[in-house]
Amino acid sequence: MLARYTMLRGKPVTVVGVRIDTRKHTRHCLRPSIAMVTRYLDPVDEYAWEQFEADYWQLVTDRFAADPRPFDALAERACNEEVYLGCSCPTKKNPNVNHCHTVLALRFMSEHYPALDIVFPTGLAE
Repeated sequence: MLARYTMLRGKPVTVVGVRIDTRKHTRHCLRPSIAMVTRYLDPVDEYAWEQFEADYWQLVTDRFAADPRPFDALAERACNEEVYLGCSCPTKKNPNVNHCHTVLALRFMSEHYPALDIVFPTGLAE
């Protein structure tokens, strides 16, 4: 099973399973770029969610084409364990969990690994 969880600074995580940090500063294959997140969260920049979404999709598609092994390993692990992708969203700057890269990551994995059990945040359509 593959899902997401929210990282809360200074608070214990209540998720049981494997938790993987996929925020911008990590080296995870599903992380967004630092520049993309910085632009998206900048109140002055007019970098809309739709553009972030397109750029993120292209980024992970390029990574997958260059080397699918990290994605394959994640999918295999999620077949055997409960795996949760972590991010700080929702936050004050981005209060909508629907506008988090982890939701896009779950969609990407769902498209590339259709047999994988993916759990989207409550209220989200696959």
